[in-house]
Amino acid sequence: MEARPRDPLGQVAGADGCPGGWICIVLDRETSAVTPLLCRSSEELLTIRPEPSVLAIDMPIGLPDAGDRDCDRIARTLLGPRRSSVFPAPIRPSLVAVTQQGADAISRAIVGRGVGAQAWGLYRRVLSLDCLIGPDEQTRCVEVHPELSFLALNGDRPMPHSKHSPEGIAARRAVIDAAFGPEAFPSVRQAISPKDATDDDLLDAMAACWTANRIAEGIARRIPDKPPTDSRGLRMEMWF
Repeated sequence: MEARPRDPLGQVAGADGCPGGWICIVLDRETSAVTPLLCRSSEELLTIRPEPSVLAIDMPIGLPDAGDRDCDRIARTLLGPRRSSVFPAPIRPSLVAVTQQGADAISRAIVGRGVGAQAWGLYRRVLSLDCLIGPDEQTRCVEVHPELSFLALNGDRPMPHSKHSPEGIAARRAVIDAAFGPEAFPSVRQAISPKDATDDDLLDAMAACWTANRIAEGIARRIPDKPPTDSRGLRMEMWF
């Protein structure tokens, strides 16, 4: 695992998919101000202004033609009890499908693994990002997984409870408060309607933003150390 070179002060951002589209948390690295944005589309997310020097996105970027990605396998090992939060990335051939049944058939034929309803629910976002992000954009747009960010926030220990439990929300809120200050999450929650983003969506986006700042600082980690590229030349990697 390696760090990227340190960036000058500016803005960084973290994004997580939510019912309203994307919740994006922007951090001004000079003033420490945190600003939440609700982006209705991937196009809107990738064109927010001012442009952040790092945009950390909780969604696969770089897709295999078959099989699993190394970064997914390593992430599951690191997360231990939270390993089930890492879903297999879609294989690229299945992105052409227009229905879950079509994607399921393609995936089963190539890798012997079906596409469930929850995985299919991510396909639209994965495809939209895949159309917008190429190898050049990966200098700015990076893939993260919130549970890896929370692992780093929690002293390199997986979070003890699922984010879908009250205990899990409280534990994640505690480390986010420690990282951003106790006033940050309430201000974000007040600005975004619960129908557009749940508490765990907001916490995940804030964790992604925290990782974006670590990338800008040059202290983030990447898995794997030397990521392979997919058929489009995109690196298959995760940062935290």
